[in-house]
This record gives sequence, structure tokens and C-alpha cells, in this order.
Amino acid sequence: MAIQYREPSGSGGAPARLTVAPLAERFGVRAVGEVGLTTRAIWESALEGVVRDGRDVCHLEMSAVTFVDVAGAGALVDAARRLSVGRRMVLHAPPPVLCRTLELFWPDQSAIEVSMS
Repeated sequence: MAIQYREPSGSGGAPARLTVAPLAERFGVRAVGEVGLTTRAIWESALEGVVRDGRDVCHLEMSAVTFVDVAGAGALVDAARRLSVGRRMVLHAPPPVLCRTLELFWPDQSAIEVSMS
């Protein structure tokens, strides 16, 4: 998977950006930026790649993600639900808003593990 960039056209403020690239040291991706309306397709594409790969554990390095909207969290949960039994996603240092959203709307999602390291 190559690094992907997307910028919305014509919005008033600074455009939202999301960069997704493969991790070098283990299977998974590093995301940088925001997951929202204008960047959701990039997020969903990265998650789809994780689901299709088939490895037992996928690492999502999220320490540089500043925001994930509810739909982005929902996309994460949908991807986790498509994992076969025994597979899981490990979120590394996700933004607090994502953790809170998962706790509120999807508290029993066993295929998603949060690591603050």
C-alpha cells in the first residue's frame, strides 16, 4: 500500500488530511491526520486491506491521528466485525475521542484492542 493523500477542494479552513502507510516493523499501518468526511475513503481503504490480508494481528499506529469522527469509528468496527474468529486489530495510541466513541457505542468489540504504548 502506498502513502495516500487527499485534500478536499474549496473548504474554508485548512483542508483535512490523512496519510496512511505500511508499518515497517510489523503488519499494519500508520495513520497521520484526521479521519472525517473528506478522508474517510482513505481510512476505509486501509481497513479493507487489513481485513483482506488475513494475518492474526493487525497493528494500527494512531499516535499522530488527531481526530476520528463517529463514522470513522464505525468503519473501524465494521472492519473488525469482518475479521475471522481469533483475528484482532491492535490500536496503538489512538486519540481519546476514538476510545470514548468505541466505549459509548461499541463496548463489547472483542476484535479491537487498545494499547496506549
